[in-house]
Amino acid sequence: MIRQARPEDTDAILDVWLLASLQAHDFVPAAYWWRQQEQMRARYLPSAEVWVCEREGEIQGFIALVGDYLAALFVRPDCQQNGIGKALMTTAKRLRRRLSLRVFSENDVAVHFYRQHGFAVTDESVDPCTGQPELCMGYQGH
Repeated sequence: MIRQARPEDTDAILDVWLLASLQAHDFVPAAYWWRQQEQMRARYLPSAEVWVCEREGEIQGFIALVGDYLAALFVRPDCQQNGIGKALMTTAKRLRRRLSLRVFSENDVAVHFYRQHGFAVTDESVDPCTGQPELCMGYQGH
């Protein structure tokens, strides 16, 4: 079930974010992700519209939207390949006519996923926090 996040979901959302970030971004030192947890809790999540995928009472993935910006789409590593990302993306597209996002260029799985869902590269840049190259991608609904 996909539903809007509640305050009591925060710890579970952070767990999903950290586990998925460590797995998907092995080209960024793990310490970076551990250090970002408090920023996620205190600043990023409260400023976003967050939706979660809950199955059997457990949060398995989430999206975070800030306006038309898809700030996050993460699925717990042991729950991937079960349609959760697709369901979350469908929710994001239902909520917004257009979407933009940034994704690390080296995150091939995510880049492929976004392309499959109609996103196209609009620009390239370097993430100022990690120094990693990233793609800016956009989606325009019908």
